[in-house]
Amino acid sequence: MPDFLTSVFSAPAVAPQVTAMRLVAALVLGGIVAWVYRQTRETSDATASFPSTLVLLAVLIAMVTQVIGDNVARAFSLVGALSIVRFRTIVRDTQDTAFVIFAVAVGMAVGAGAHWVAAIGIVVVGAACFVMRPATVAASPALRFTLTLRVALGLDLDHMLGGTLDGHLQSRHLQSIGTNRQGTSIDMEYDAALKPDCSPDELVKILYRIDGVHAVELRRRPEPEV
Repeated sequence: MPDFLTSVFSAPAVAPQVTAMRLVAALVLGGIVAWVYRQTRETSDATASFPSTLVLLAVLIAMVTQVIGDNVARAFSLVGALSIVRFRTIVRDTQDTAFVIFAVAVGMAVGAGAHWVAAIGIVVVGAACFVMRPATVAASPALRFTLTLRVALGLDLDHMLGGTLDGHLQSRHLQSIGTNRQGTSIDMEYDAALKPDCSPDELVKILYRIDGVHAVELRRRPEPEV
């Protein structure tokens, strides 16, 4: 076999037990990365599958790093093979991109046998994430609801509802807005978190008393899995 083919297909000299240990370490450390993500990101911003993706990334990158080893030819072959993959999911936030790189770096360090680099990196990056997490995440968890409002067409929504919503909600994110079938009113849907001292029935009663509000619906959102 030619030398260049031998360099491509020759396997790195890594014992099976060492490979297994590195992959298990990548799984554990990837789980820690996913836990840091859940603890430092708002629930409304987190995609349900994203934390598990971080864990899988760490393990897969650890596998790839062990396959490549110090073989440059194999590294270029792998880049060519992966170039045919097209990822259509858009990362919604730059901080999510940072967590993807975080998981990749941890998996690469474990795969290369640099476990201390991965461990120290998790401590440092995790501490930075906790220090810079939003105040709404650091506070005690708030009850989350889907708030649906139907209001008369042509009204100033921020002037009419903004003060009331801000006075009773810890956070609110507009999910959708549009006219109803008759075109006489506007339907709005919010992902909302109640303030600790506010009750759902009180908010519904106050909103329904506002002139121009035709309907109010408040649905409890399921708690995210930890």
